[in-house]
Amino acid sequence: MLQKEIIIQNTHGFHTRPAAIFVKEAKNFISDITITSQGKTINAKSLFKIQTLGLTKGTLIILKTSGIDEKQAIEHLTKVIQKL
Repeated sequence: MLQKEIIIQNTHGFHTRPAAIFVKEAKNFISDITITSQGKTINAKSLFKIQTLGLTKGTLIILKTSGIDEKQAIEHLTKVIQKL
């Protein structure tokens, strides 16, 4: 299992459009992928679940990956979040 702390930088936070882009990218990996924010952990491959976190600009999240492609997943998804 790998994990990385990331601060949401998008001016409008992780609203529907960037969250949908993230979910689409996350689904390309076999590994289990979760996001934890403010004590709540969700499946990062679910757009609905991501939206329940209310991720605004400046929010700290913990991205976790676990599985055969965990290293590639965490590296790629970190870049995706930082570009959104």
